[in-house]
Amino acid sequence: MAEPGSRNRDIMRTICAGSNLVAEAMNLLANYLAGRLVVGIGEEKNKATYEIRLLAKSGVNNRQGVNRSPTELGCVFGNGVVTDVISSTQEVFRCRHPDETALSRLFGKNIKISLQLVEKNKVVVVPSVAYYTPRRKPPTTATAAAAAAARKEKSLLCACTMVHNVAKFLKEWAHYHSKLGVEKFFLYDNGSDDGLDQVVTELRESYNITISTLLWPWPKTQEAGFSHSALHARESCSWMMYMDVDEFVFSPSWINDSRSSVNMLRSLLPSSSTVPVGQVGIRCLEFGPSKQRSNPLQGVTQGYTCRRRLDQRHKSMVLLDAVDESLMNVIHHFRLKEGYRMKWLRMEEGVVNHYKYQAWPEFKNKFRQRVSAYVADWKKEANPNSNDRTPGLGFLPVEPKDWDNKFCELNDTRLQQVTQRWFGSKSRTGFKMAWQDE
Repeated sequence: MAEPGSRNRDIMRTICAGSNLVAEAMNLLANYLAGRLVVGIGEEKNKATYEIRLLAKSGVNNRQGVNRSPTELGCVFGNGVVTDVISSTQEVFRCRHPDETALSRLFGKNIKISLQLVEKNKVVVVPSVAYYTPRRKPPTTATAAAAAAARKEKSLLCACTMVHNVAKFLKEWAHYHSKLGVEKFFLYDNGSDDGLDQVVTELRESYNITISTLLWPWPKTQEAGFSHSALHARESCSWMMYMDVDEFVFSPSWINDSRSSVNMLRSLLPSSSTVPVGQVGIRCLEFGPSKQRSNPLQGVTQGYTCRRRLDQRHKSMVLLDAVDESLMNVIHHFRLKEGYRMKWLRMEEGVVNHYKYQAWPEFKNKFRQRVSAYVADWKKEANPNSNDRTPGLGFLPVEPKDWDNKFCELNDTRLQQVTQRWFGSKSRTGFKMAWQDE
């Protein structure tokens, strides 16, 4: 089942896996991904091109900002039809379509795709779990009309995140952002085993939230996952918000509002501009443990109220049609097409409350593995001064002295107060937030 291609692009996507995946997962992904390839018409010099996604464990372009030359690569169809790679950025490779005559001998067979690397005069082929779907004939008038109607019904704002064992945090995050204007949620599941499916089902059935999950088991492939989402959701979403489940968008201008509104997040999107805005950057405020010894029962917005004074890093909302063809993204923001610019929100317009330094039993789970391809795992003695690392924390998950009081420079209860007003209520057992279990 091929997904509809965008108007005048020729995109075909493949997803490759590292050799560390167990056979069962490989078979599952092969069955899931087979045929899910996007096909259209090429933009660049009217040449037919497509994009191939590589998710090798070791990585082909495994150093940030350093990409392997396309001349060192090739796309292999079946057992020997090779086409050129015309661009290589991160884990996205754009290649020529194969000559259909050359593929005719494989007619009726599943045509597997691999990425070929030339290293020191040796050819290495990266294994794949994806298959090539030959280009289809131009759509009929009825099909084109249906596609146009679907585009008109696109959601204005969606949200995407990569998750691993965050089920107990998900209801608060999804409920909050859905009430403020997010219409669809896309979860890239990085191997959760904590009942994520049950929580997602509850959000759909009890909270009426449109939410989907995609199995994404490869380690350290967050950038590739976000690249995938930029294509996968382009036909159903105009803007995509890239946030982790411990991050909540908040505007100080909402502090006196008596109730939440689905227009709140939408108000942060650009209305008009001389130079089109393709991305909105939102600065992050990092909250500390706030004397908590365990996960707050009423949620992170209720339990963590003390933070660092200065903002750290940022997250973004991205216009998917403005994303560069390379799909390059770093720390939750994308490279944009020429002609688009990034707009930064002022702190009084909007911030991200990042509940980063939580109670120690929760925080130590970050030692498991960092999801970014370009961030060293915390157990590795590499890049000790990286902004991703925690000040004063070593390379082992050992609780530092006085952890409960760290990263507390300023009390900030603004989001706690508004969420209590919007989503709190009195019950027979006491004050209760909307996302709390009975």
